[in-house]
Amino acid sequence: MIRRRALGLLAPAILIGPAQAAEPGLDALLGRYAGTPADGVTRVAYGRWKASAADMAALDAWIAEAATRRPSAMPRGEAFAFWANLYNALTLKLVLERYPVRSIKDIRSTGVGLDPRQFLGPWRTRLVTIEGTRMSLDDIEHGTMRPTFRDPRVHYAVNCASIGCPNLPLRAWRAASLEADLDAAARAFVNHPRGAALLAGGGLRVSSIYRWFREDFGGDDAGILAHLRRHAAPPLADALRNVTRIAEDAYDWALNDATPS
Repeated sequence: MIRRRALGLLAPAILIGPAQAAEPGLDALLGRYAGTPADGVTRVAYGRWKASAADMAALDAWIAEAATRRPSAMPRGEAFAFWANLYNALTLKLVLERYPVRSIKDIRSTGVGLDPRQFLGPWRTRLVTIEGTRMSLDDIEHGTMRPTFRDPRVHYAVNCASIGCPNLPLRAWRAASLEADLDAAARAFVNHPRGAALLAGGGLRVSSIYRWFREDFGGDDAGILAHLRRHAAPPLADALRNVTRIAEDAYDWALNDATPS
């Protein structure tokens, strides 16, 4: 069970503290290997990254330093940024260690006994110890971030190394700019065809994220549509005024690789 001490955040204020001192190291790695081409989908040069022993070690060092921090003592914004950055760094490490793979779902969870979910992807493997608790990616996202922050924008902050996922940020999340950056990430995804797209017959296709986690987006189609309208820009915003239900959902699990085979 996840220790709920991590949920006891001090204050809602967004502050910069010592816990963010190492973020420039993650910035450098993201800047070196991640980029967003004209199609609007951020991709990672996993092959180049894996070929650099120094930068593989730099990612390991960033994660090891993060594991010394105490998110339970952080203000809310700083804790949100901490967990999102840790999730993304661990996901990158998982993929890099097993690269080349066609999809993150080709990586199974380990150390979980007979849990059948081990075959669905690596999200159950416990990867890091935070404040004495050994944690998996599922523990971070679903056991900590979603119930703690109760903010649908969690889904725009964490990246699962897939084309269908909201973009990996090109720099580490920071408390000081968190609200603006989360809103920008939401707008970027909602207004991209993999977030929401009008079909030829007038129906609406959305990312499966909105269906899988509908409780975070209002609980039903009406709630999802309200969320989409909140972040939509013209012409999507205009089209959504007449939409009352979602026709279908889709998700692309292909690896967000800058140089796919």
